[in-house]
Amino acid sequence: MKNITTIPDLINLTPEARRVLDSLRAAGGRPLIVGGSVRDALLSRAGGIAVDSKDIDIEVYGLTTAQVAAALPGHVMEVGQHFGIVSATVGGQVFDVSLPRQESETEAFARRDFTINAMGWDDRSGEVVDPFGGQRDLAAGLLRHTSRAFGDDPLRVLRAMQFSGRFGFELVPETAQLCRSLVPAFADLPKARIWGEFYKLASKGTFLSKALETLRLSGWEEHFPELAATREVPQDPEWHPEGNVHVHLGLAGDQAARIARRDQLDAHETATLVLAAITHDLGKAVSTVIGANGRITSNGHNVTGVEPARTFLRRIGAPGHYENKILPLIREHMCHTPDGQGTVSDSAVRRLIRRLDHANGGPSIEDWARLVEADKAGRGVGARQGVNHLPTWLTKAELLTKQAVVGTTLLKGAALASEDIPRGRLWRFVIEQSRDAQDDGLFSDEEGAAAWLHANRDAVVAEALRRLGEFQASEEAKKATGAAS
Repeated sequence: MKNITTIPDLINLTPEARRVLDSLRAAGGRPLIVGGSVRDALLSRAGGIAVDSKDIDIEVYGLTTAQVAAALPGHVMEVGQHFGIVSATVGGQVFDVSLPRQESETEAFARRDFTINAMGWDDRSGEVVDPFGGQRDLAAGLLRHTSRAFGDDPLRVLRAMQFSGRFGFELVPETAQLCRSLVPAFADLPKARIWGEFYKLASKGTFLSKALETLRLSGWEEHFPELAATREVPQDPEWHPEGNVHVHLGLAGDQAARIARRDQLDAHETATLVLAAITHDLGKAVSTVIGANGRITSNGHNVTGVEPARTFLRRIGAPGHYENKILPLIREHMCHTPDGQGTVSDSAVRRLIRRLDHANGGPSIEDWARLVEADKAGRGVGARQGVNHLPTWLTKAELLTKQAVVGTTLLKGAALASEDIPRGRLWRFVIEQSRDAQDDGLFSDEEGAAAWLHANRDAVVAEALRRLGEFQASEEAKKATGAAS
C-alpha cells in the first residue's frame, strides 16, 4: 500500500531537469525522482535548505527502453542495457533515467536497500511515494532494510556503515541481524567497491563513531581485525576517560571530520585525515601494558601501529598514495610534546619535516598538526590534555620552511668521494649522520656540509661502519628466519 504525502517544490529543478521530466511524461510515462536525491531533499527540508537538481536520479514507469531513448532530449545513450538505464546530456547536465524491472512502484522500491532510499517524488503533483515508511525512519534516524532483496548485494552492509557515518543513523535490530547473515559474502566483494564506500564515509562522514558502531553491530567488523582488536584495549583514564581505544578512535574520527570542514579541506584531504584518525592508535592493541600498580601504558604504539594501519588500508582497497600520507602521520603523532615538557627546538621541527617527507609525497606538517589536534580533542570530558605545543610547531615550521635547504640533503657524493670513503652502502649511513647534523643547525650549505665531514671524518665513518654492521646482521637474521619457516 502506498504511503503518499504531498510536498510541492521539494527539489529546485533546473530548466534542463524539467525538460527531461516533461519529455518523459509527453511520451506517456510517469517519471519519479527517486533514491538519494529525495532522501537528501527531505533531510535538507528539515533544516530549511532546498536541494537543487544537478544530481538527481529518475525512474520512469510505463515506457520501454526504446521509448525512453526516443523521448529524451539532448545527447542520449544507453549506459546500462542489462539494467535498463538511459542517459541524456542536456545543457551540460547528465541525467540517468532507469526503468524498473517491475511496473509496480512498491515492488520496484522493495529492491532498494533502505527505507530512507525507497522513496520517489513526482514533481508535477508534489507527491512523495513512500511505501516503506522512509520519512518516518528519516525522522527517527534509523536504517531499516526494505525487503529480503537487501541481501542481493552484500555491499549494502558497508553502505549502512557509510550512511551511519554521514547522517548519524543507527541500524534497527532486524537489519543488523540480516547484515550478520551476510558476513561470509564479504569475500566476494571487489576491493574497488569496498573502497568506494569507505571513501564516501571518510570524505563525507561527520559521525565516524556511529559508523564504527554500525560496523560492529553488522558483524562485519571481523573483516577488519586490526580495528576490532582495539575494542577491548583499555587506556589510562586520566588521559582517556572516554574508555577503550576503539571508542577513542571513533571520537578522534568525529573530530577529524570537524577539523577538515573547518579548514575547508578537499575530499581527498578530508579522507586522508579521517582515515588517519580512525587508525592512529591501532598499535595500542599490541603495545598496551597494565603495570603492577595498575597503570596503563602504551609506549611505542605510534611505531607498532604503522603495519596494522597499512594492512587495514589495503583491506579497504585504499590507493597507495593514502599509505604514503597516513603512515608517516601515525608514526609521528606522538612527537608533539618535547622531552621533559621543554621547548620545541628548531632541530626538532627540521627533523619532523624531514621524516614526514612532504616533498616526496608524504604529509605536510599542517596535516600532522590536524591529526594531533583530532587525537587530543577525541577524548572524554575531563581528559588531561597537557600543554598544547602545536602553535609553536607550526610557527617555527613556517619560518624554517622558508629556508630553501630544509628537507634537502646538503652532503653530496663529491664530498664523500673527496674523503676517500668507499662508495656503496656505507654512504647511506654517513649521509644519515649528515642529515642529523644538518637538522641540528651545524651547517646550512653544501660547503658547510663538506667541511663538517672533513672535520669529523673518522668518527662519522666509525659510526657508519657500526650502523652498517647492525643492518647486515639484521638482514642475515631475516634470511635465517625465512629459511627456517
